Amino acid sequence: MRFLSIYKTRERSTPPAQEEIAQMGKLVEEGMKAGWLLATEGCMPTALGARVRRAEGKTTVIDGPFAETREVVGGFAILKANSKAEAIQMAKDFLQHVADGECELRQLYEGGECAGAKDAAVA
Repeated sequence: MRFLSIYKTRERSTPPAQEEIAQMGKLVEEGMKAGWLLATEGCMPTALGARVRRAEGKTTVIDGPFAETREVVGGFAILKANSKAEAIQMAKDFLQHVADGECELRQLYEGGECAGAKDAAVA
């Protein structure tokens, strides 16, 4: 199973300290070598981003920063786990290495699962 882990935290006004970068680099290296971490990236400040929204047939673009938001996406990881419980433990372990925040875990579709997902969601 693959899970998307979305790390949400308060936006920082300064880049991570060298110690934080080194600690995270070690965790990423260990995860990649062990095979449970498939991909990961951190996000730049929201001041460099934009939100593109479509509602009622109209598309709007809002440039960052997003000051009204309490928490922002700080980064993401794609995890390989044998179960949801294992993915939860991976998120708990990750959170021991970062500032306060939360990880939202979402299982990713695999292969032909997408075709039957609509029927499963309705049931």
